[in-house]
Amino acid sequence: MEHERIVIRRGPRSGRPIIVAVHSTALGPALGGCRLKEYDTWEHGLADALRLSAAMTAKCAVAGLDHGGGKTVVALPRGAGFNRTAVLHDVGDVIEELGGAYATGPDVGTGPDDMAVIGARTRHVFCRPDASGDSSPATATGVMAALRVLGGDRFAVIGLGHVGADVAGRLLAAGHRVLVTDVDERKRHLFPAAGWVAPGEILDAEVDVLVPAALGGLLTPAAVARLRCRAVAGPANNQLDAPSTADLLHARGIVWAPDHVVSAGGVVYATEVELHGATPDAATARVEKIGETLRSILNRAAAEGTTPLRAAENLARSRFTGSG
Repeated sequence: MEHERIVIRRGPRSGRPIIVAVHSTALGPALGGCRLKEYDTWEHGLADALRLSAAMTAKCAVAGLDHGGGKTVVALPRGAGFNRTAVLHDVGDVIEELGGAYATGPDVGTGPDDMAVIGARTRHVFCRPDASGDSSPATATGVMAALRVLGGDRFAVIGLGHVGADVAGRLLAAGHRVLVTDVDERKRHLFPAAGWVAPGEILDAEVDVLVPAALGGLLTPAAVARLRCRAVAGPANNQLDAPSTADLLHARGIVWAPDHVVSAGGVVYATEVELHGATPDAATARVEKIGETLRSILNRAAAEGTTPLRAAENLARSRFTGSG
């Protein structure tokens, strides 16, 4: 077990499993979103918390933040209702008991208003409406910084949630050719200037860069074999089904920009503004440096003859050892 601390509790108000995983505080207090999501079992929610909190440690380290990674997951039974306020207050109580070792923000199933509710029980929360607010625009800014490094004119955006839709809109505004897809057919009319592709066919699109902006696990060996792009870079977390899939992408000559590098804009912006007192302009400038970080990782990978994933891991490791 590589995690520092794992709390699993049945919320006294909600009766729902509240899971908080603190992966590392070696560089500073852990950060990570609060996810409200349906699972077949609470153990599946625990697996998500463990995996995502470890990814947050890597994200913070590569972004140069003095923080480690954590995650909150509320494992909701499928098809069952729940009292949202009760759940969020239970989450706040667990986080408060950690004494500042971990702070949470929005994730799948939660937003800034939910952070305000959690904030009634703990001060260790960010992205509240009266503070940095919605992290999606900052995440999209970081994604665009990464895409500029990769270059290209043809993009395919998978998932039109808050961040994906923002990125698609920015790409269109910049004059690029854009294809979009989403599991929600109703979103096909959001961008009349973009081409719509069925979700099951988007991997076959001939584009320069594929932009995953939905849930993780998209890149499997079978999916990699179908790709007709030269690069993959997007804000979806945990895009690889397994680390070895990065080697398959590399073997095909497809550049994969590690998701924890590309998606760091939201946490960078929120921590700069709320935890370190930066102005919005200064925080945005810090987010823009994601492009520089990605360029450094790609150059390092080329020099070492390795994958961008391994180069990013080496960069993160150097922060823990003080060698870079």
